[in-house]
Amino acid sequence: MARYNKIWAILLLFLAVNTYAQSPKTRILFVLDGSGSMYAKMGSDNRITVAKRLLSRMVDSLQYQNELELALRVYGHQSQKTERNCKDTKLEVPFSPRNHQAIKDEIKDLRPKGTTLIAYSLQEAAYDFPKTPGVRNIIILITDGIEECDGDPCAVSLALQKQGVVLRPFVIGLGLTAEFRSQFECVGRYFEAETEADFENVLNVVINQAINNTSAQVNLLDAYGRPTETDVNMTFTDSRTGVVISNIVHTLNYRGLPDTMYLDPSYSYDLKAHTIPPIYKKNIKLTAGIHNTIAIDAPQGFLKLKIDGVTNYKNLQALIMDKRTNEILNVQDFNSQQKYLINDYKIELLTLPRITQESVAVHQNKTTTLQVQQPGKLNIITRNKLIIGVYRIQNGELEMVKNLKLNTNQNITVIQPGDYKLIYRESSIKESNSTKTLDFSIKSGIMTHLNIK
Repeated sequence: MARYNKIWAILLLFLAVNTYAQSPKTRILFVLDGSGSMYAKMGSDNRITVAKRLLSRMVDSLQYQNELELALRVYGHQSQKTERNCKDTKLEVPFSPRNHQAIKDEIKDLRPKGTTLIAYSLQEAAYDFPKTPGVRNIIILITDGIEECDGDPCAVSLALQKQGVVLRPFVIGLGLTAEFRSQFECVGRYFEAETEADFENVLNVVINQAINNTSAQVNLLDAYGRPTETDVNMTFTDSRTGVVISNIVHTLNYRGLPDTMYLDPSYSYDLKAHTIPPIYKKNIKLTAGIHNTIAIDAPQGFLKLKIDGVTNYKNLQALIMDKRTNEILNVQDFNSQQKYLINDYKIELLTLPRITQESVAVHQNKTTTLQVQQPGKLNIITRNKLIIGVYRIQNGELEMVKNLKLNTNQNITVIQPGDYKLIYRESSIKESNSTKTLDFSIKSGIMTHLNIK
């Protein structure tokens, strides 16, 4: 029975790992240029003939990809160029399983005619993708010319990415010179193809990047350069649009190594590791179809805040600050432990009065403990209405701790041990000379009673 249970546990683990490793469904929409300029020469053929031949082969080769669906949109193929029809775009074959022959038939019958309307075609392409969560929507635009209808393909593409409709498109420019690159790089990842061989190679690269898993691991390095840091949330953002792609809590796998994650290589990523303080790594580019390693220096240690005995504060906290800028990095509760990047911090304890530690060091994999004396209590008993200030005697000077406005009752204040002075006056007496003072001391864990008549 024990052996059976062990085998069953291994099988479950195997299934879990393989389920996690499966890539999500991918939908690829081919947006094909059907404008009249596609009759221009490319080698011994023209561009449209080459495009039809290579695209048909590619569609045919993809018919056995189970987690992949294809669709075809064409523009500039229904009206003559003289008509300048800037809405001449059509989804010829919608997304569905096993539609490869339908796409090939449409490609075969295509006859280029009209103008180049990239922006409007991309705008309409947003409606071509079924609204299914967890699916990678990809556009592959194949064109031999720039926008001719006064649209802004860059703005449309950026809007589609920000709205999460599609990932960053791929753009294959047929016969376009390098001067056109700047006009298309803002639309998507641009590839040039001057010859049929170029086109075939580029198409293979694009499809490979679109459908193959790209894995990565993030090495959070300790002070010794080892990838031992973990349990940190990491936010991956599209560098170009600022849209959050995913949040992943870093973990070490069962072998103690940074775990593998799957990321889309069509993005350039900005990474924010939510350490305290956070760490940023900008413009991360992944190589498609392989395992990538992203290294970040993230050495950390612990800071523990502790108070002697029983604390009478309702919720005692401390401000953890950058020593150089005084920026507040975190607000930590007492009797808790928190991880920080190794550094020297300024810490302000929100006791009464406040206690400031100008430099507290956090070391790699060690716990720095900051301990505070148990407070005492001040109980002021009076039958009069009083205006009172509590002051600490510090280095021979008075430092205000707290102002009180008392009615005829008792008032209990939690306060740290030390020497203090009350400065007060009855609120009904409007004479400054009626001000009185009273020295007193507070001891740890003890209530001090002051009866003021």
